[in-house]
Amino acid sequence: MKRFHFILSAFCALLFLSACVDEYSETYTAYTPVYLSYGDLRSAVKPSSPRSIEKPGKIYFKGEMLYIVERLKGIHMVDVSDRSHPQNVRFIELPGCVDLAVKNNTLYADSYVDLVTLDISDPKQVKEIGRIKNAFRYTIPPTERPLRTDRIDQEKGVVIDWTEQRITRKLEERPRVYYPMRPWDNWHKRNEFLSLGGGSGSSGSTGSTFGKAGSMARFGLYDSYLYAVDETSVQRFDVSEERSPKTHGGPQHVGGGIETMFIYDKHMFFGTRSGMLVYSLENPVMLQRKASYWHITACDPVVVENGYAYVTLRAGVQCRNQSINRLDVLKLSDDYRAITPVNMVNLTEPYGLGIDKEMLFICDGKAGLKVFDVTDKKKIENNLIAGFPSIQAFDVIPVNGYLFMIGNDGFYLYDYSNPKQIKLTGKIPVVKKE
Repeated sequence: MKRFHFILSAFCALLFLSACVDEYSETYTAYTPVYLSYGDLRSAVKPSSPRSIEKPGKIYFKGEMLYIVERLKGIHMVDVSDRSHPQNVRFIELPGCVDLAVKNNTLYADSYVDLVTLDISDPKQVKEIGRIKNAFRYTIPPTERPLRTDRIDQEKGVVIDWTEQRITRKLEERPRVYYPMRPWDNWHKRNEFLSLGGGSGSSGSTGSTFGKAGSMARFGLYDSYLYAVDETSVQRFDVSEERSPKTHGGPQHVGGGIETMFIYDKHMFFGTRSGMLVYSLENPVMLQRKASYWHITACDPVVVENGYAYVTLRAGVQCRNQSINRLDVLKLSDDYRAITPVNMVNLTEPYGLGIDKEMLFICDGKAGLKVFDVTDKKKIENNLIAGFPSIQAFDVIPVNGYLFMIGNDGFYLYDYSNPKQIKLTGKIPVVKKE
């Protein structure tokens, strides 16, 4: 009988402990999402008065207008027709903007998950004329600290920020850590420049139809298509009717760790964290891989001219490389199927770069802007034309003797028509909020 009571007591104790476990909870600090509803997102686009540049992003040139992305806020329109006095003439409010491209008088830009089409024929009356909803995969912004992130409810809208909160939950209600399908670029996380992934290098043409992007871009135009690249794939949009773009099939997988694209001579060059990939645009709706070049893991934009590719490799936590900062010079075969390393030049902190008729412009981060004569590919390091070390440079667009450069403290315009006397002709500074 005593044994029976003992077993019964033990059984009850187990039940009691089980009940207690069910009530166990934990308290921890986590990031909870701040949402912008889809309704607010899709009614926010509008032109407004020019405003100060605060967090400059990628740049794009078309006609006599330079477009500067204000990261996740919109686009500055800068009139550069007078190279000595660039004028900030308009601001386009466009939440979630990172990349853009321009065909004739039509501007395409990302707005978090949507592709937005704008009529820019009149800078004073910029208006939205089209939108492809959910054109891009859902993303979340990175967090400042390695804390848990609370549950994401995509039905509530896009995540635009995080707040830290103390959360108490029962153990069985432990939140999932959310991993986005497509992470944002590095410059969304820190006060440096980053991606919708975003941007692509070249516009595909310097003629009157398309504009020209910097080397950090992930949007590009070629033929009748707009391309947008994320970490692993290219999304294609038919822009033959430029005011009414249409999605062309699903994303095409092209590799991994993709950071930038550059379009040149009917080919697309992808800068990835592990190398450069070359794809043919002979069939613009189905890219065909031609060649690849592998290097140590690093952040990696690329530009191409006259049979040579110039690739910068940068160290940093986000680049998964702690020591290598350099320029790789690569010889490309006539059919782009063979790639031969020619030279490696040590640098300080390289970001974007641009090439124009044997003049190579490199944004070397805290070491400033550097200009090299690359006529002799094997002796580039001995042919520094000019250096501007007092700025922290991010990306450049060289066009017909003028260089448009964006840095962490503003927009710079240089005249390099005389390579021996490169001079600053205009600047629009960044204005920091108090």
